[in-house]
Amino acid sequence: MFAIDAGSSGPALRQWAQSLAAKPRAVLVMSPHWISRNPAVMTNPRPSTWHDFGGFPAPLYRLQYPAPGEPALAERVLGLLQAAGVAAQADAERPFDHGTWVPLMHLWPDASIPVVQVALPLGAGPAQVFAMGRAVRGLRAEGVLVMGSGSLTHNLGEFFSSRPPIDAPVQPYVEAFARWVEQALTSHDHAALLDYAAQAPQALRAHPSDDHFLPLFFALGAASEQHSTQYLSREVMYGVLAMDAFALA
Repeated sequence: MFAIDAGSSGPALRQWAQSLAAKPRAVLVMSPHWISRNPAVMTNPRPSTWHDFGGFPAPLYRLQYPAPGEPALAERVLGLLQAAGVAAQADAERPFDHGTWVPLMHLWPDASIPVVQVALPLGAGPAQVFAMGRAVRGLRAEGVLVMGSGSLTHNLGEFFSSRPPIDAPVQPYVEAFARWVEQALTSHDHAALLDYAAQAPQALRAHPSDDHFLPLFFALGAASEQHSTQYLSREVMYGVLAMDAFALA
Protein backbone atom coordinates (compact mmCIF):
# COMPACT_ATOMS: atom_id res chain seq x y z
CA MET A 1 0.00 0.00 0.00
CA PHE A 2 3.03 2.31 0.30
CA ALA A 3 2.73 2.80 -3.47
CA ILE A 4 -0.53 4.72 -3.04
CA ASP A 5 -0.52 5.56 0.70
CA ALA A 6 2.82 7.34 0.62
CA GLY A 7 2.58 9.03 4.02
CA SER A 8 5.53 11.32 4.64
CA SER A 9 8.08 8.69 3.60
CA GLY A 10 7.23 8.70 -0.11
CA PRO A 11 7.70 12.47 -0.50
CA ALA A 12 10.90 12.24 1.58
CA LEU A 13 12.34 9.70 -0.85
CA ARG A 14 11.37 11.89 -3.80
CA GLN A 15 12.91 14.98 -2.22
CA TRP A 16 16.17 13.11 -1.59
CA ALA A 17 16.33 11.86 -5.18
CA GLN A 18 15.75 15.39 -6.47
CA SER A 19 18.53 16.72 -4.21
CA LEU A 20 21.23 14.59 -5.82
CA ALA A 21 23.74 16.40 -7.99
CA ALA A 22 23.24 13.76 -10.68
CA LYS A 23 20.95 10.80 -11.17
CA PRO A 24 22.51 7.37 -10.59
CA ARG A 25 23.64 5.65 -13.77
CA ALA A 26 21.81 2.54 -12.57
CA VAL A 27 20.28 1.06 -9.41
CA LEU A 28 21.32 -2.28 -7.96
CA VAL A 29 18.73 -3.42 -5.43
CA MET A 30 18.18 -6.31 -3.04
CA SER A 31 14.51 -6.81 -2.16
CA PRO A 32 13.06 -9.10 0.53
CA HIS A 33 10.61 -10.39 -2.06
CA TRP A 34 13.16 -12.27 -4.12
CA ILE A 35 14.57 -15.09 -2.03
CA SER A 36 16.32 -17.78 -4.04
CA ARG A 37 17.84 -21.11 -3.07
CA ASN A 38 21.08 -19.93 -4.68
CA PRO A 39 22.38 -16.36 -5.12
CA ALA A 40 21.04 -14.89 -8.34
CA VAL A 41 21.19 -11.69 -10.39
CA MET A 42 18.53 -10.37 -12.77
CA THR A 43 19.86 -10.19 -16.34
CA ASN A 44 16.44 -9.48 -17.86
CA PRO A 45 16.73 -6.45 -20.21
CA ARG A 46 13.02 -5.56 -19.96
CA PRO A 47 11.66 -6.64 -16.56
CA SER A 48 7.90 -6.50 -16.16
CA THR A 49 6.14 -5.03 -13.12
CA TRP A 50 5.02 -7.95 -10.97
CA HIS A 51 2.05 -7.37 -8.67
CA ASP A 52 3.14 -10.13 -6.31
CA PHE A 53 0.36 -9.73 -3.74
CA GLY A 54 -3.36 -10.26 -3.43
CA GLY A 55 -6.46 -8.71 -1.91
CA PHE A 56 -5.52 -5.06 -2.31
CA PRO A 57 -7.42 -2.17 -3.98
CA ALA A 58 -7.70 -2.29 -7.77
CA PRO A 59 -5.66 0.89 -8.44
CA LEU A 60 -2.59 -0.83 -7.05
CA TYR A 61 -2.71 -3.45 -9.81
CA ARG A 62 -2.77 -0.81 -12.52
CA LEU A 63 0.56 0.67 -11.50
CA GLN A 64 3.50 -0.02 -13.79
CA TYR A 65 7.20 0.71 -13.44
CA PRO A 66 8.71 0.21 -16.91
CA ALA A 67 12.36 0.82 -16.05
CA PRO A 68 14.84 -1.06 -18.23
CA GLY A 69 17.19 -3.71 -16.95
CA GLU A 70 20.89 -3.58 -17.75
CA PRO A 71 22.35 -6.99 -18.67
CA ALA A 72 25.90 -5.62 -18.94
CA LEU A 73 25.78 -4.36 -15.34
CA ALA A 74 24.18 -7.63 -14.25
CA GLU A 75 27.08 -9.56 -15.76
CA ARG A 76 29.54 -7.36 -13.89
CA VAL A 77 27.66 -7.97 -10.64
CA LEU A 78 27.78 -11.71 -11.30
CA GLY A 79 31.53 -11.51 -11.82
CA LEU A 80 32.11 -9.46 -8.68
CA LEU A 81 30.05 -11.81 -6.54
CA GLN A 82 31.71 -14.89 -8.00
CA ALA A 83 35.17 -13.37 -7.43
CA ALA A 84 34.16 -12.90 -3.77
CA GLY A 85 33.21 -16.57 -3.48
CA VAL A 86 29.45 -16.10 -3.94
CA ALA A 87 28.26 -18.66 -6.49
CA ALA A 88 25.72 -16.35 -8.12
CA GLN A 89 23.74 -17.35 -11.19
CA ALA A 90 21.99 -15.33 -13.90
CA ASP A 91 18.19 -15.11 -14.02
CA ALA A 92 17.01 -13.81 -17.39
CA GLU A 93 13.28 -14.04 -16.59
CA ARG A 94 12.99 -12.25 -13.26
CA PRO A 95 10.45 -9.35 -13.13
CA PHE A 96 10.49 -6.42 -10.70
CA ASP A 97 8.79 -7.45 -7.44
CA HIS A 98 7.04 -4.87 -5.29
CA GLY A 99 10.02 -4.58 -2.95
CA THR A 100 11.79 -2.96 -5.87
CA TRP A 101 9.24 -1.06 -7.92
CA VAL A 102 7.26 0.48 -5.06
CA PRO A 103 10.14 2.49 -3.50
CA LEU A 104 11.53 3.29 -6.95
CA MET A 105 8.19 4.81 -7.96
CA HIS A 106 8.73 7.37 -5.22
CA LEU A 107 12.42 7.92 -5.95
CA TRP A 108 12.30 8.19 -9.76
CA PRO A 109 8.71 8.04 -10.98
CA ASP A 110 9.76 8.45 -14.62
CA ALA A 111 11.36 4.95 -14.53
CA SER A 112 14.25 6.22 -16.63
CA ILE A 113 17.11 4.63 -14.66
CA PRO A 114 18.14 1.02 -15.41
CA VAL A 115 17.53 -1.35 -12.50
CA VAL A 116 19.10 -4.71 -11.65
CA GLN A 117 17.89 -6.91 -8.79
CA VAL A 118 20.01 -9.25 -6.67
CA ALA A 119 18.30 -12.13 -4.88
CA LEU A 120 18.48 -12.64 -1.14
CA PRO A 121 19.94 -16.15 -0.77
CA LEU A 122 17.79 -18.54 1.22
CA GLY A 123 19.27 -19.10 4.67
CA ALA A 124 21.79 -16.26 4.45
CA GLY A 125 22.48 -14.26 7.59
CA PRO A 126 23.63 -10.67 8.10
CA ALA A 127 27.33 -11.45 7.58
CA GLN A 128 26.74 -13.21 4.28
CA VAL A 129 24.53 -10.41 2.95
CA PHE A 130 27.03 -7.79 4.15
CA ALA A 131 29.75 -9.62 2.21
CA MET A 132 27.63 -9.48 -0.94
CA GLY A 133 27.34 -5.71 -0.55
CA ARG A 134 31.07 -5.43 0.06
CA ALA A 135 31.74 -7.35 -3.16
CA VAL A 136 29.89 -4.76 -5.27
CA ARG A 137 31.09 -1.69 -3.38
CA GLY A 138 33.28 -0.53 -6.27
CA LEU A 139 30.24 0.04 -8.47
CA ARG A 140 29.32 3.10 -6.40
CA ALA A 141 32.30 4.96 -7.88
CA GLU A 142 30.77 4.30 -11.31
CA GLY A 143 27.49 5.96 -10.45
CA VAL A 144 25.54 2.86 -9.41
CA LEU A 145 23.23 3.26 -6.42
CA VAL A 146 23.29 0.14 -4.23
CA MET A 147 19.96 -0.14 -2.43
CA GLY A 148 18.45 -2.39 0.22
CA SER A 149 14.65 -2.51 0.36
CA GLY A 150 12.55 -3.84 3.22
CA SER A 151 11.02 -2.54 6.42
CA LEU A 152 12.81 -1.61 9.61
CA THR A 153 10.16 -3.47 11.60
CA HIS A 154 7.93 -6.06 9.99
CA ASN A 155 5.62 -7.99 12.29
CA LEU A 156 2.69 -8.69 9.97
CA GLY A 157 1.13 -11.01 12.54
CA GLU A 158 0.51 -8.04 14.80
CA PHE A 159 -0.78 -5.99 11.89
CA PHE A 160 -3.28 -8.58 10.68
CA SER A 161 -4.44 -9.50 14.17
CA SER A 162 -5.78 -6.00 14.82
CA ARG A 163 -5.78 -4.17 11.45
CA PRO A 164 -4.78 -0.83 13.04
CA PRO A 165 -5.33 2.43 11.12
CA ILE A 166 -2.39 3.91 9.29
CA ASP A 167 -1.99 6.60 11.98
CA ALA A 168 -2.26 4.23 14.96
CA PRO A 169 -0.07 5.03 17.99
CA VAL A 170 3.46 3.71 17.64
CA GLN A 171 4.13 0.52 19.59
CA PRO A 172 6.99 1.13 22.07
CA TYR A 173 9.02 -1.84 20.84
CA VAL A 174 8.98 -0.41 17.30
CA GLU A 175 10.48 2.88 18.46
CA ALA A 176 13.04 1.10 20.65
CA PHE A 177 14.23 -1.16 17.83
CA ALA A 178 14.33 1.62 15.23
CA ARG A 179 16.32 3.98 17.41
CA TRP A 180 18.75 1.21 18.36
CA VAL A 181 19.43 0.65 14.67
CA GLU A 182 19.87 4.39 14.12
CA GLN A 183 22.38 4.63 16.96
CA ALA A 184 24.34 1.66 15.61
CA LEU A 185 24.39 3.12 12.10
CA THR A 186 25.44 6.61 13.12
CA SER A 187 28.17 5.30 15.46
CA HIS A 188 29.42 2.80 12.82
CA ASP A 189 28.85 -0.08 15.22
CA HIS A 190 28.66 -2.65 12.46
CA ALA A 191 29.53 -5.48 14.84
CA ALA A 192 26.40 -4.76 16.87
CA LEU A 193 24.26 -4.54 13.73
CA LEU A 194 25.56 -7.86 12.47
CA ASP A 195 24.60 -9.34 15.86
CA TYR A 196 21.29 -7.46 15.99
CA ALA A 197 19.22 -10.57 16.75
CA ALA A 198 21.02 -10.89 20.11
CA GLN A 199 21.68 -7.22 20.88
CA ALA A 200 18.79 -5.13 19.57
CA PRO A 201 15.79 -4.60 21.87
CA GLN A 202 12.78 -6.72 20.89
CA ALA A 203 14.56 -7.98 17.76
CA LEU A 204 12.43 -11.10 17.38
CA ARG A 205 9.22 -9.13 17.81
CA ALA A 206 10.38 -6.53 15.31
CA HIS A 207 11.34 -9.27 12.82
CA PRO A 208 9.78 -12.69 13.45
CA SER A 209 11.60 -13.58 10.23
CA ASP A 210 14.58 -11.57 9.07
CA ASP A 211 13.92 -11.31 5.32
CA HIS A 212 12.72 -7.68 5.50
CA PHE A 213 15.76 -6.60 7.56
CA LEU A 214 18.59 -8.41 5.77
CA PRO A 215 18.73 -6.15 2.68
CA LEU A 216 19.98 -3.38 4.99
CA PHE A 217 23.25 -5.31 5.18
CA PHE A 218 23.58 -5.34 1.39
CA ALA A 219 23.53 -1.53 1.38
CA LEU A 220 25.72 -1.36 4.49
CA GLY A 221 28.35 -3.60 2.92
CA ALA A 222 28.49 -1.32 -0.12
CA ALA A 223 28.89 1.84 1.99
CA SER A 224 32.24 3.34 2.92
CA GLU A 225 33.86 2.29 6.19
CA GLN A 226 33.15 5.62 7.89
CA HIS A 227 29.91 6.32 6.06
CA SER A 228 27.69 9.24 6.78
CA THR A 229 24.09 8.34 7.63
CA GLN A 230 21.46 10.71 6.28
CA TYR A 231 18.01 9.92 7.65
CA LEU A 232 15.21 10.61 5.20
CA SER A 233 12.26 9.27 7.21
CA ARG A 234 11.45 7.94 10.67
CA GLU A 235 7.77 7.41 9.93
CA VAL A 236 5.82 4.51 11.47
CA MET A 237 2.70 3.29 9.68
CA TYR A 238 -0.11 1.31 11.35
CA GLY A 239 1.76 1.57 14.65
CA VAL A 240 3.96 -1.43 13.85
CA LEU A 241 5.68 -0.85 10.47
CA ALA A 242 8.72 1.41 10.81
CA MET A 243 9.35 3.06 7.44
CA ASP A 244 12.82 4.40 8.28
CA ALA A 245 14.74 5.37 5.16
CA PHE A 246 18.34 6.51 5.09
CA ALA A 247 21.21 7.14 2.71
CA LEU A 248 24.68 5.78 3.50
CA ALA A 249 27.50 7.57 1.73
